[in-house]
Amino acid sequence: MACSLPSRRFLGALALLPVATLGFGCGQAQALGTPNPAAVTSAAAATPSGVPVQPARFNPATAGTVTSLAPLVDSVKGSVVYVEVQSRPRRMSGMQGLPPGFAERFGLPPGMEGNSQPRQGLGSGFIIDPSGTVLTNNHVVENADVVRVKLQDGRSFEAEVLGRDPLTDVALLKLKGAPGNLPAVPLGDSDAVRVGDAVMAIGNPFGLDYSVSAGILSARARNIHAGPYDDFLQTDAAINPGNSGGPLFNMRGEVIGMNTAIIGGASGIGFAVPSKLIQALLPQLQETGVVRRGWLGLAIQDLTPELARALKVDANKGAVVAGVNRGGPGDRGGLREEDIITAVGGRAVDSAGALTRAVALLKPDSRVKVELMRGGKPLTLDVTLGTRPAQRGEEEVTPRNAPSPTTRKLGIGLRDTDGSGAQITAVEPGSPAERAGLMPGMVLVQVGDGKVGSASEAASILSSAKSGAALLLRVRAPDSDSTVLRALEVP
Repeated sequence: MACSLPSRRFLGALALLPVATLGFGCGQAQALGTPNPAAVTSAAAATPSGVPVQPARFNPATAGTVTSLAPLVDSVKGSVVYVEVQSRPRRMSGMQGLPPGFAERFGLPPGMEGNSQPRQGLGSGFIIDPSGTVLTNNHVVENADVVRVKLQDGRSFEAEVLGRDPLTDVALLKLKGAPGNLPAVPLGDSDAVRVGDAVMAIGNPFGLDYSVSAGILSARARNIHAGPYDDFLQTDAAINPGNSGGPLFNMRGEVIGMNTAIIGGASGIGFAVPSKLIQALLPQLQETGVVRRGWLGLAIQDLTPELARALKVDANKGAVVAGVNRGGPGDRGGLREEDIITAVGGRAVDSAGALTRAVALLKPDSRVKVELMRGGKPLTLDVTLGTRPAQRGEEEVTPRNAPSPTTRKLGIGLRDTDGSGAQITAVEPGSPAERAGLMPGMVLVQVGDGKVGSASEAASILSSAKSGAALLLRVRAPDSDSTVLRALEVP
């Protein structure tokens, strides 16, 4: 597991909070959780036994001065958990050091293979439902074969990963065999917390379980270039490796963030996923285990004062359409290059990042109003959103219990695309598909002499192939119109 955020986008100084390692290598974090809606409240928080959460004690003689966090800690610490992960050695491709898509585009063969080292690690999490639903970071449980969750009272449960969203680093766990009266904490309103408000973190930094630290909210809406949906809360409460997935509380005992990343080599600078974002993802994670996002099919950039003058518009905020995917949702809805989008679905848009986040929270296939400026005049269009496709280098998570076609003996997962063909969503390490040089994100367009029109059609052809056969595949690399050949041997 890697210990730092992707190196793209200037991330040399930023690092995901790695789990504290017990064995070989270092830990990574991932997460998303699913609470019972009854447990997600913003007021009158209480434990399952009905005991109200005790707020921090204040000194009435000194307005706003906290004299003790002990009552608050006592009320919520039972909901914080210790996440232990184990993974077996996995096969790795020697081509992993090349840029994504490089080998496929130039038809290079798969590289030498070796075995990665086994991993054991520790992270944090918190219970959001008395029946045993737990939120943690995606990078904590990613690729884990065994996940165990330890409670503060010493009880330990094996956990199932119900859902994951790598793009926001959220994961949802379910404790197996847990009673229905576990101590849970509510998700609060992260939009209501102000810069300067007091916050408290509890977690397992460096394996030092149930460590408490406190500070203030230092900033909101931080973009640390970890992904397309960055909207982090920044805090100076001490968080360290092993705090990954742990809660960031307000002074009412509500979770307003999930601790996720730190600045390498710095102190007093940590980042948490806002609770409002987690709440928006929970319904999908509970239902299918994955997050599907709305998509306009546009290339966008921030509206700057210079661009506004060049475009002759009286506006200083918005997202400029720099390109429109031919045949995509935006194209079909009438969007054009040089349009300046100011709102979508009734939500104001002041930057390209704000548009990306706003559209991602909308359901695919939903019809939304897009407000824009065109030629200096306001205009509103009704646009039907598409489903955001996985981008190059992104992990594609398979829906839980979904009837998605997967040819298990070949070690390949497939799903439909917006066009023709079947997109590869997963390749099992050491499988025939990996040996053939197939990778997630590629699009399978032909098997033998037959064109592939859908994932189910491709799965049917591949599954019916005779043992010992060598299938000639034609695949397209992500974001490319050219295809390359691959030979897939059927075991």
